[in-house]
Amino acid sequence: MAVEIDDKDLKAAGAELFADGGNRGVRIHGWLIESRTHSILNSAAIQEWEHKLDTNHLPEMVFGENTLILKHLSSGTKIHFNAFDALCGWKQEALPPVEVPAAAKWKFRSKPSQQVILDYDYTFTTPYCGSCTVENDKDMNAKETSEETSNILWQDCKEQIDLVALASKEPILFYDEVVLYEDELADNGVSLLTVKVRVMPSSWFLLLRFWLRVDGVLIRLRETRMHCVFGGSTNPIILRETCWRESTFEALSAGSYFSCSCFVLAVIYKNGCNLMFNASLIDWFMQKGYPFDAATYNDPSIISQRLPIIMHRAQKLVISS
Repeated sequence: MAVEIDDKDLKAAGAELFADGGNRGVRIHGWLIESRTHSILNSAAIQEWEHKLDTNHLPEMVFGENTLILKHLSSGTKIHFNAFDALCGWKQEALPPVEVPAAAKWKFRSKPSQQVILDYDYTFTTPYCGSCTVENDKDMNAKETSEETSNILWQDCKEQIDLVALASKEPILFYDEVVLYEDELADNGVSLLTVKVRVMPSSWFLLLRFWLRVDGVLIRLRETRMHCVFGGSTNPIILRETCWRESTFEALSAGSYFSCSCFVLAVIYKNGCNLMFNASLIDWFMQKGYPFDAATYNDPSIISQRLPIIMHRAQKLVISS
């Protein structure tokens, strides 16, 4: 999404943009928000990651140096997103592999000369919802910092992100989308982890999305949203909502069959067409397990409303300066 930034809006909000090669971001109201985008891992880095993760399998495209950072400068609290931590979550969750008719193709996805047994989660599904650390400056002149895992505590809460308010026409001061990893599942779907950030004069908002489509078999969507309102408080509050949705193509097709059946029957009634002929059109659209409106299944924003929720959690983080 291309976003035009108005210098007048930046000045009015007291914000400052910066860019350096693949790094770009904004400073605003005591926050440093930065995205870093680079190329995929090379072969040497892949071997190093496989060793650290104790695995022989990684997504086809891992953007190991890509990251999104949101740092509260006075407290040193840093929320960041990266592929390595996400894959650590994949390794720890260790879901069983999804059974698919095309599994035989994936037995040769790594090395044609050696059969690879599908005994791992080749979808790279991750429960990852971000990383949190605290950076304490040792010597500002020498630009040395110590980064340590903190006792940051996300508390369950009843508050929820006001998505209606976020939809209001407020100037966008900074926007970016960062891809962390992607795999096309041997041309049988997609596994994609991305994070998007949007900064407005009143707040920042981000969406971390894991999107999985195994063609004809399964759709899985895991999303984490975070929102922080700028204000006079020295203790900013970040709201975080995590929502997991999932369904099989079979279940979704059943719903689509009913919907398109009603539509076709209405057309038949209006035009006096042959019932058996038109009803067969429905079967033709769905003969391989695809729903009537299969094109919409390529867009997680559209299909998400048709996927049942299997997990939802709202939390907040109060930052102490």
